[in-house]
Amino acid sequence: MRVARLYKADDIRIEDDPMPAAGPGEAVVRTRACGICTGDIMGWYMERKAPLVFGHEPAGEIVEVGDGVRDFSVGDRVFVHHHAPCGDCHHCRRGHHVHCATWRKTKLTPGGMAEYFLVARENLANDTLRLPDSVDFDAGSLVEPAACVVKSLGRAAMVAGETLLVIGLGIMGQLHVALAKAAGHRVIAADRVPFRIDKARALGADVTVHVDEQDLVETVRDACDGRGADAVVVGPGSIEAMETGILATGPGGRVVLFTTSQPHERLTVSPHDLYFDEISIVPSYSCGPDDTRAALAAIADGTIDCGELITHRYRLERVRDALETAGDVGRALKTVIEFG
Repeated sequence: MRVARLYKADDIRIEDDPMPAAGPGEAVVRTRACGICTGDIMGWYMERKAPLVFGHEPAGEIVEVGDGVRDFSVGDRVFVHHHAPCGDCHHCRRGHHVHCATWRKTKLTPGGMAEYFLVARENLANDTLRLPDSVDFDAGSLVEPAACVVKSLGRAAMVAGETLLVIGLGIMGQLHVALAKAAGHRVIAADRVPFRIDKARALGADVTVHVDEQDLVETVRDACDGRGADAVVVGPGSIEAMETGILATGPGGRVVLFTTSQPHERLTVSPHDLYFDEISIVPSYSCGPDDTRAALAAIADGTIDCGELITHRYRLERVRDALETAGDVGRALKTVIEFG
C-alpha cells in the first residue's frame, strides 16, 4: 500500500508499506479521506517526530475486523480518532482524557496518510464513530478538528450572550466562529488575511477586525462597551498573539490558548493585572470522545457546513502540492487528501 512519509517539512515521500492485518479486537480501515492539520505544516513540530507517516484526521471504511470485534463490521463507514483513552483512570474520570497514559500511547498504524491503517483495540472501542449516511468521507475528516474546537469552547466556559474574540481565522478559527454562533454567542473575528476575514463574516461573525489596519484591543473594547471580550481564543502559537489576547480580555474573562508555542518560548504576564481583573488563562489541547461525538453531531445536522470550509482536495500522489496549498493562507482553509 502507498503511504506519505515525512522526513523533513520539505521532504515528503510516497512509499510502499506492507498492508496491516487486524489482530484480536482490532480493525483495518481503508482510508477514503484525510485532512491536513495545521500542525502538519508546522515544520519544527513535525520534524521532531520524523520520519513518520503523518495525518490524523482520517475517515474511511472497515475492510477487516479481528477476533472478538462485535460492535463494528466490514463495510462500516467510520471516523477514527488517532488517540483513545482508557476511560477508567484518574484523568479519564475527571474528563481530562488527553492526560490518560493510554490516550498518549495509542495511535493509528502507520498513520492517516496511508491507503489503509490499523485501528488498535482501544481506539476501536473508545473513539471510533460510524458516519451517518448524510456525512460523506470528506466531511468525516473534519470530525477531529471540529472536536478540538468543541473542547476549546467548553474550556472557555461561556454562557449564552457572551462575546467571544477569535484571533486567527484559519480552519480552526472558522470552526470556532461557526460553533460559537450556533451556541448563541456574539463573535468578534480577527485576522490579517482578507479571504479569511470575509469567510468569518459569511459564517456569522458580528464584528471582524483586520489587525494590520485596526488596533485589535481598542476595537474589541469599543465593541464591548469598554470592557473587552468575555472570552478570547488565541489561535496562533505566537507569543505576540497570546499577549494581545490577554490585553483584549475583559474582567472575569477567559483566554484559551489553542496552539502551543515553541518549547523555548516564554509568555510574560502581569500577575497583578490577572489577579484584579480575574482573568483565567486556559490551554486547550486536542480532544476526547465526548468532543468527537458532539463534533460529528454538529456536522451531521449542518451546524458545521463542510462545503464552506473544505477549499481544496488532492489525491495522495499530490500530497506535496496539498501541503503547499494548505500553507497558503490567502486562499486555503481546509485541504483534504482523497483516496480513490
